[in-house]
Amino acid sequence: MVSRDRVADVRRVVGAQLPDYSVDSVLELGEGVDNLAYEVNGELIVRLSKEPDPARLTREARLLAALAGISPLPVPEPIFTVAEQGCLAYVKLLGVPLVDLPADQRSAHAVSIAATLGELLTALHAVPVDGMTDLVDTDDQPLAEWRGEAAQTYLTVAGRVPAIHRPPVEAFLDAPPPDDGYAPAFSHNDLGIEHVLVDPVAWTVTGIIDWSDAAIVDPAYDFGLIYRDLGPAATRAALRSYHTETNDVAALGERAVFYARCSVFEDLAYGLDTGRDAYVEKSLAAIDWLFPS
Repeated sequence: MVSRDRVADVRRVVGAQLPDYSVDSVLELGEGVDNLAYEVNGELIVRLSKEPDPARLTREARLLAALAGISPLPVPEPIFTVAEQGCLAYVKLLGVPLVDLPADQRSAHAVSIAATLGELLTALHAVPVDGMTDLVDTDDQPLAEWRGEAAQTYLTVAGRVPAIHRPPVEAFLDAPPPDDGYAPAFSHNDLGIEHVLVDPVAWTVTGIIDWSDAAIVDPAYDFGLIYRDLGPAATRAALRSYHTETNDVAALGERAVFYARCSVFEDLAYGLDTGRDAYVEKSLAAIDWLFPS
């Protein structure tokens, strides 16, 4: 249920920033870990931070402006921000979040979608990191810590993991992580299917949303989310369309599998904690290919 106070907040902030714009409808789109998103009149997206960080939001707005000249796919272009309220507004991009579309149809089109995402990551990873340090942070967590956090999260969701998959999960959590030697790159850093917009008729990618976690990171991480959400064949397609002169693609692919296996438990826990069945369903489906019995 949408909080009336939140709807009033959205109406108030839009009215203050766009005084000649009539707000006829406000629809809650969803709630993430950090933000709540609303659709106004079917044409604007207004995002509110749960814990406003004015400096971070201002920097994100600057990043989105820069991305317009970097990304081969549409990205949100801010029409206003209210930093002290953690508010970012932009014109709604075309398309539907991939997570909201039927799993069988996602699977049927996963390879072509992933190939497009590989091209996106080619463009992002080619950006000199020195030119992005004033817009994003560096997220350089050692792989051993990733595995440790995954093990802790697994304990909270193990009862929902089918018994046949638990031995391979536990073997993975006990094994050493891959070599974490890599050249960091600028990336979206949260390229799950909830942030990929597609045309549900043509099944083309129409935009990439939520760049609030963008950072200088292991370039394998976003490939890991493709592996987690779209599967092995899709990831191979993404890697085929990816071009790099910096990173060993074979090693990148190995780390991508590692990140996919670690992150699936976080997504499953999020779905269970928030009652978002789409996250639970996609996570349980992914366990079949991430941890084959």
